[in-house]
Amino acid sequence: MNESENLLSCFVVFFSGWLQKHIKSRTTSSTQCGKGNIRENSAMPISILSTSSSSSSLLPLTPSEPRQLRNALNSELRWRQKYDVFVCHSSAQTDIEEAIRLVLFLEAVPRSLRCFLWHRDTCPGGAISTEFCQAMQDSHIRALLITPSFVQDDWCNYVMHQALAEGPMSNRMIPLLQNLPHAEYPQEMRFYYYIDLSKNPDHGFSLVYRTVYRYLENLTHNETKSGCDLSDSVCGGDAHKRVK
Repeated sequence: MNESENLLSCFVVFFSGWLQKHIKSRTTSSTQCGKGNIRENSAMPISILSTSSSSSSLLPLTPSEPRQLRNALNSELRWRQKYDVFVCHSSAQTDIEEAIRLVLFLEAVPRSLRCFLWHRDTCPGGAISTEFCQAMQDSHIRALLITPSFVQDDWCNYVMHQALAEGPMSNRMIPLLQNLPHAEYPQEMRFYYYIDLSKNPDHGFSLVYRTVYRYLENLTHNETKSGCDLSDSVCGGDAHKRVK
């Protein structure tokens, strides 16, 4: 082998080693880039999931919601009435604004209650007494916003006495006291517990919701219990017939 052939063989060995090393480095860098992309792509659904989970908490009915809440809001007895809460208030501007705040709170998701406001839901041209009485009959709960203007309002007193006459012990009336001295509190209402909105309205609104929800929950419980009792009686009757 002459000198030129030795140089050629050395060059081939050197070039093949350099080529293998270059290919290996490219493969390693591409693998690292791929891992980096995987990490970046895998981080994206986490942020999306956290955003969607926080927004989904505002929905009224989701898989994470307690089954008891879904049952109470979906009860057949609940939907037999048009409204969950009849809100009675005077025509004073401050009382209207407070009633609107209460209704917005109760109607917002996930609470999603159905409320009646006379200046929003009455039928134009209808008789006031007829509209009020019909709305009361179509409501589960009657919330009375008792203020200095309320006790001076003839229609508010009319609604209050109607509610007392229809069901004084039915647990369907919620007195809401606001900026009214106890001495001016209606005599007819002093046998009922009331919610004081004067100090902390937001807490009072929450108590209203809890009271309404508890009522709907009891409806669901009684509906389920009566269904079970009816099923047991039917099964018992069939068993009695089979014994005969």
